[in-house]
Amino acid sequence: MKYFQATGKRKRAVAQVFLKEGDGKIKVNDKEPIKYFGREDIVKYIELPFKTIKTDTKFDVTAKIAGGGISGQAGALALGISRALIKFEPEFRKSLKSKGLLKRDPREKERRKYGRKKARKSFQWTKR
Repeated sequence: MKYFQATGKRKRAVAQVFLKEGDGKIKVNDKEPIKYFGREDIVKYIELPFKTIKTDTKFDVTAKIAGGGISGQAGALALGISRALIKFEPEFRKSLKSKGLLKRDPREKERRKYGRKKARKSFQWTKR
């Protein structure tokens, strides 16, 4: 059976997504999404690409995710699913793009600078 592979990234998380025709099962690191992420709103965000193109039960998704936290991993997975769907059917691009599901979120954590507590926070300054 033919499958479509795509990669999604968000913050420090990287998701490798394998999409094939099936009956709508999603596996994230060999677990159900609700057990892996633990939050219903994140699972709904992952299923948003399928809801956008109105094919909820047509595809099986297997994903390997590494790095980052659960929010970044969910964003990476949604982007990977969207990219894989476009490889399956290029006509899906317009509807996915209008929902903003094809844009890689560029926000990353800013690096810590020397002489400071965090990226921008300074140590307390005393006058005397």
